[in-house]
Amino acid sequence: MRAISTKTLINKNISNILTIDDPKLSSAIGEAEAKGIWLIYGPEKNGKTWFALTLAKSLCNHHKVAYISAEEGTDKSLVNALKRASLNGTENIKWYPYIAMNDIRRMMIKRNSPDVVIVDNLTVYIDELRPADMKNLLHSLRDKLIVFIGHEERKEPYPATARMAQKIAKVYVHVKGLQAFVISRFGPGGELIMAEKKGKIFWG
Repeated sequence: MRAISTKTLINKNISNILTIDDPKLSSAIGEAEAKGIWLIYGPEKNGKTWFALTLAKSLCNHHKVAYISAEEGTDKSLVNALKRASLNGTENIKWYPYIAMNDIRRMMIKRNSPDVVIVDNLTVYIDELRPADMKNLLHSLRDKLIVFIGHEERKEPYPATARMAQKIAKVYVHVKGLQAFVISRFGPGGELIMAEKKGKIFWG
């Protein structure tokens, strides 16, 4: 691979910038590219899916979004989560139950495939996606944005693939008590409250 100069790198035209409708989320993440790996993680039932749905809603007017609800499926629990996140049925998002990881790869390399895929949750793929596979996945889908959701165990992302995802992620979000702590290589990051009243109860 040929090296490029500093001037060429600085003047490089970046055309695949994400458009995020939610102004607070956009401000925290910054001007991000629509590719790579992101991670959302946190304790169970603390708002990870809520945050992921908010992100999907904020992207779907400008990007093709697929949401793979591998853990909950597409049953009533997901429907309830959509309502809590104020999705009303008009959003251009494709919803899937569990899909094997190899099938996700095949889906994402097809023509007119989604620009963004959100995978909820990495625990379901513990036997299909090893930490060592994460970089290969990043390379094979290098023009796509893959957002993984992981649990938290002993204050660390869980499972091991989630810890690897955090290491190579351009953006990762720790969700706890309906509050999202955003770390981004594109912007300043920040704290976002998803449900103010419930969040205040959690944090006292």
